[in-house]
Amino acid sequence: MKHAAGTLLFIARFAVLGLAMAFVVGLFWPGSGEHLRARFGLTTPATPPATQQSHVGSGPVSYADAVAAAAPSVVNIYANKIVTEQAVRMYDNPVLQQLFGGQPTTYQHREQTLGSGVIVSAQGQGYVLTNNHVIAHAADIQVLLYDGRIAKATLVGADEESDLAVLKIDASNLPVIRMADQRPLRPGDVVLAIGNPLGLNQTVTMGIVSAIGRQLNSSSAEDFIQTDAAINLGNSGGALVNAEGELVGINTLLIGKAAGAEGIGFAIPVATASKVLEQIISTGHVVRGWIGADYTFVPVAANSGLPSAARGAQVTAVYVGGPAALAGIQPRDILLRIGSDDIRDPTDLRRREAALKPGSKVEISGLRNGNPFHLDVTLAQRPLMSTGPTPDQ
Repeated sequence: MKHAAGTLLFIARFAVLGLAMAFVVGLFWPGSGEHLRARFGLTTPATPPATQQSHVGSGPVSYADAVAAAAPSVVNIYANKIVTEQAVRMYDNPVLQQLFGGQPTTYQHREQTLGSGVIVSAQGQGYVLTNNHVIAHAADIQVLLYDGRIAKATLVGADEESDLAVLKIDASNLPVIRMADQRPLRPGDVVLAIGNPLGLNQTVTMGIVSAIGRQLNSSSAEDFIQTDAAINLGNSGGALVNAEGELVGINTLLIGKAAGAEGIGFAIPVATASKVLEQIISTGHVVRGWIGADYTFVPVAANSGLPSAARGAQVTAVYVGGPAALAGIQPRDILLRIGSDDIRDPTDLRRREAALKPGSKVEISGLRNGNPFHLDVTLAQRPLMSTGPTPDQ
């Protein structure tokens, strides 16, 4: 027994001496433990901190900061309209009902349209950008702000062609959204749609830019952003923002399941919206240049030796008495240059002519039956295509 106790005492003294020596060595030689473990092959791979681990890609794991920056600038719009409808009022007398049926009459009722808008300026008065179809024919427009305030809005001006409208509200401390810079959007960029879908206030959906430069009407200077971010009834006029919370577009329409589509929505680019906003605030309306012709893609025969995507635009019709007709442009002419700029395609030509001022003169160059020509065209103001002139084929 004494022998066992002595042995345990010896081991305890040896352990204490070893710990003391390890403390002294660690004190004067930091990192010695890792060095010895590495020398004898006892190291284990270190796990980097969670914040330093590498990930595929560089996107954020949350877009809450972008939403927090942009959402206060997005408002809900309630447009009240007085709608007149036809009806038949039946006679009280059964005999008269049998003989004459009823008497035609009209009645009016109030109808409310839901939409969204974006606060784009707070200088003097607050200006809100929204869609024209949200407030068209409205007798009364109410705006619900992010902080719960309700403001009455007045219409400054609207542009039917771009489907944009500018409202003015008299309120203080308005949060103005940040506009995105001139860096072009690219397919695949993350975007967030913020608005009031189906009356569900301040709803955020996420998607990507599916395509840019979309044109749904060949006679218009449209330049839509296509996105798969969910856009529903009530989102119209709301904000499409990037991952930093900057405005890149105004949500305007979608192609729904009734057409067999899924995830196809469109927004007006912020560059287009800014130009419309500036003109409406300055003059109350938007003025576009017009050369007075319709055109399409240049047809290329399979054996022509030309690339399948030939540049330029082919004239399909000119408008009687319009600038193109007065200058001598004819159907089937191929237009290659406007001023000093090459024409890439019909959409590019439509945008360039719309950007020019009515009354300005521009040289248009092209080919007629393979022969080059140069004509000076004095642009007119673009009419609304829904009520505009008839082209001469």
